[in-house]
Amino acid sequence: MSNYFVIGNPIDHSLSPLIHNYWFTKYKIKGIYKKKNLQEDNLEVFVQSMRDNNVKGANVTVPFKKKIIPFLDELTKIAEETQSVNTITKKDGKLIGHNTDVTAFGETIKDLKRNENDKPLNSLIIGAGGVTPSILFAIKHLNNSASKIYITNRTKNNADKLLAETSKHFTENLKPKIVEWGNVPKDIELVVNTTSVGLIKDESLDLDFSDYKDMNNVIFYDLIYNPKETKFLSDAIKRRNKTINGKMMFLLQAKQAFFKWTNINVEIDHEVSKILDK
Repeated sequence: MSNYFVIGNPIDHSLSPLIHNYWFTKYKIKGIYKKKNLQEDNLEVFVQSMRDNNVKGANVTVPFKKKIIPFLDELTKIAEETQSVNTITKKDGKLIGHNTDVTAFGETIKDLKRNENDKPLNSLIIGAGGVTPSILFAIKHLNNSASKIYITNRTKNNADKLLAETSKHFTENLKPKIVEWGNVPKDIELVVNTTSVGLIKDESLDLDFSDYKDMNNVIFYDLIYNPKETKFLSDAIKRRNKTINGKMMFLLQAKQAFFKWTNINVEIDHEVSKILDK
């Protein structure tokens, strides 16, 4: 029996074991997938256990997507560029860090731009944590012409650091701009919450989006999938904005991870989608 894990802190909210264990059963693979709550000083020990024991792969969630990197042997190009790892594989004795978040998020928003002549999406990204670079890069690939990308974070120093680490990958007309916490730009088509605020019921970001009332062309996207409707989204629904939660991104990144571990291209069907609604 091969072991697989998702590591993070907090980790109780994760539904990854339900999805991966469903696929292990469906495709008759002898594997088991578990949650593992870690402290930061246990990361190296966990990675060593992957080397020494029958652990074939792992997913990484907040707050370890960047912190895990020093303990790995290799990174894929997109993991290197984003400095964010959400999937670990083993190959020829080496642990390799992958980023399946970029393409998963990109798949969920690609239909927002139907062709190259569509107006670029001005975007506001809330947060500066481990998944934020992935969202930045996905939006970058979506917008091939000039648009505005804003980043806001409660701790501005973290946003400054993120911009310093990623700006070299952006052209001048797509380079993200940091806005002070509480200052909401007036020209946004897409707002993405990359923070963990919302995992707890009624947790609020305390940002004022009242200027976007009755603007049903503006999309509010929360990467959180459990609960499926955070206060960030319920407030957007009350304003009559469009909303997307993190369910499909979660399933798409999980599908890619599963393929990297097993070489099986699983189907995201009604049954697996229903698992997340239980």
